[in-house]
Formats: sequence, structure tokens, C-alpha cells
Amino acid sequence: MQVKVESTGKLERRMRVELPAERIEREVDTRLKSVGRTAKLKGFRPGKVPAKVVRQRYGKQIRQEVLSDLMQKSYTDAVMQENLNPAGGPKIQPEAGNDDKSFAYTATFEIMPEVKLKGIDKLKIEKPEVTIDDSDLDDMILKLRKQKATWSEVERASEDGDRVVVDFTGTLKGEEFEGGKGTDVPVVLGQGQMLPDFEKALFGIKAGDEKSFKVKFPKDYHADDLAGKKVDFAIVTHRVEEEILPPVDDSLAESFDVKEGGIDQFMQDVRENMTREADGKVKSDLREQIMNALLEANPIEIPRTLQQQEMHTLQHDAMQRMGVEDHSQAPPMENFAEMAEKRVRLSLLVSQLIADQKLTVDEDKVRERVEEMCAGYENAEDMVSMYMSNPQIVQQIQPMVLEQQALDWLLENGKTTTKKVAFKDYMNA
Repeated sequence: MQVKVESTGKLERRMRVELPAERIEREVDTRLKSVGRTAKLKGFRPGKVPAKVVRQRYGKQIRQEVLSDLMQKSYTDAVMQENLNPAGGPKIQPEAGNDDKSFAYTATFEIMPEVKLKGIDKLKIEKPEVTIDDSDLDDMILKLRKQKATWSEVERASEDGDRVVVDFTGTLKGEEFEGGKGTDVPVVLGQGQMLPDFEKALFGIKAGDEKSFKVKFPKDYHADDLAGKKVDFAIVTHRVEEEILPPVDDSLAESFDVKEGGIDQFMQDVRENMTREADGKVKSDLREQIMNALLEANPIEIPRTLQQQEMHTLQHDAMQRMGVEDHSQAPPMENFAEMAEKRVRLSLLVSQLIADQKLTVDEDKVRERVEEMCAGYENAEDMVSMYMSNPQIVQQIQPMVLEQQALDWLLENGKTTTKKVAFKDYMNA
């Protein structure tokens, strides 16, 4: 077997493989003899068909099978011989004019890039140190109280935070339009439920009031026939209601299924939940910082084959989220090109880091990941035991854990600074 490799791009290779005719003929003869032992042809007893007849009947088909098998096997042998690492399957094309002396073909494919990590000890990472003070806790308790709030009708004019219940009719050039009419519609003032001009007109109204006003629709409004237009609205006010918040006592705790410990336990649970929420966001932010820093320090070429595969995966995931089954309705493939490129680059870089540092899966961390996944279940311990006893699930989780171990290694070995930030500012950023 003669092999010649040439570069046709940064990662693309064209490999010419030439096979001696005798190797092909030897394999063809071997298979023809095997077929001859079992061939059933009219006029001949099984196994007694003359070799010449077997060749005439099956020769062309068997030759094609032999060539196909030899091309696949010789391709594998050739890439090993040349120390090549293909990124995907090849495009194989037999050469025209093959004769009885030899058979040649060309295989075009991309190879995996050679990755040499650099600058990993200089990655700059800023770790948020989130502080939760009493005012943050008070704000969170207020949000939770609002979830349990009731509404009481009042006879005064509406104010910020009130709920007004109205009928409305909108007209454009004297004609009603689709979606411009509502009956008994509740609107909480100050929450931005309606367009700014509409909500502004609801301040200072009382039950029984009727009012007309104009509303300017934004230029980027989803309905083209209304975008950028001024529309007339008329409203009839049914009632104005003020919000009644539950007191901060044991009954509030009980309404959130805190059955023991009363309001003190509830406050402790809320603070712990806030801490977990902040820790989760910090972890996500650090991951994003590390990945972006790693990418910036290590620009590498990636095989288009891998990018295309990742684009297909991202498109499929998007279709599932959208509930789309018809591929003709799928988001365009090119929409995922940038994200796919980033994910492939990161995968190659992280894989190289794992190899360089000889990182192996920490089974304790696998269990920690499973415990995180099951934390929301009532029977969390049973779920953990079930997952950990399922090899298929464990095998799916291990690569994620190993990747996180690699990111943790980068965090420990990079240049990390801490920055204190208030819970409210950080979570609302």
C-alpha cells in the first residue's frame, strides 16, 4: 500500500492511497471460492458450480464489495501509518483510469488540531463575594408577602401599587382593531403590565370613571399595523383595589409550608435559599469567566466537521424547546454557527487540559452532582441511591463532573481576585 498525504487547508488533508492489484484479486478469488461452495444456480448441483460460471455470475458484485471493504480498511491503516487524527469521516473518491495493476483512491478529511495550552496560569478571574444583609432579607420577605397578598376595594383615586379593574376599547382611525378590547382587565399600577401611555392614564381614576386617551405604540411593536401608531382608547373603571400584605408572623410561615419553628425558621430558610441562589449564580459567572479567558488566551482552528455536528445538535435542542418536529420549521442552521464554534473550541481546550494535568473523575464529586440534581425531590435520598446505582446515568454525569474539575483547576491556578457585592445589586445585574 502506497500512501501520499498533502495539506489542502489548515486542517484539511487529501490522502492518496494506492493498492496493488494482486491484493484485490486475491481477496476477490477468496470470496468467489466461498460463494462457489454454497451457490445455487439452475442446472448445477449446490457446490458444484464451475469457477468460471461463479465469476461470470457474481464477479462484478464481489469486486465492488471487495473494493469497498478494502478502501475502508486501508483508509484506517493509512491514517494510523501517517499518524493522522481525523476529526470526522472522509470523503472517498476512487481515481478514474484504475487498471489491472493497481487501484487508487483519494480520501479528503479534516484532522484534529494540535492543541498546546498557554497562559493558563495567567487567567484573570474576578470572584464575586456576595453579602446578604438584613435589608436584602427584608426585600425578599416583602416579595414573598406579595405572593400571598389580597386585594381590598377602596373608594379613593388610584395610586402606585393599586390594582384597577377596567374595560377598554381601542380604535385606530375610528375602527376597532384585533386585541384592542378587554373586559374586567386587572392592572397593577407600577408593574409595567401595559404600554406606558396606557398605564399612565390609569393613575388617579376612581370606580365608575370613564376616560379617553391616546396611546403611542413603540416602533418595534410586534403587530406591524400598530407599530409606531397613535391609538385612541376609552376605558370604564369598575373598581380600585389596594394591596393587603399578610403580617410577618407564624401564619406567614405556615402559608409557605413551614410547619415547625414558625417565623424564625421561615426567615432562616429564606436566608439559606438566598445564599444557595447567590452561590449558584457565582458558580455560573465563574464558569463563564474561566471559559472566556481560556478562549481568549488560546485561539485555535477547529474542524468544520465538528462545528457542523454541534450546529445540528444545537438546532435539534432548539426544536425540542420550541416543540417543533417539522424540520422545515426549524431555526436556520446558520443561527447556531457562532455558539457551535465556541463550544467546540472550549471542548478541545478543556480536553487538552484534562490530558495535560492527568485529571480523573472524582467519584465523590459525581455523588455531589447527583445530590444537587435530586435536592428538589421530597424523597431526595432515595432518588440519589437510584441514580448512583444506574451505570448509564453515572456515565452521563461523569464527563460533566470532569469538565467542572478542569474549570476548578483553572480557578485555583489562575490569578483570582475577589470583589464584594451586595445581594440585591448582584442578583439584579
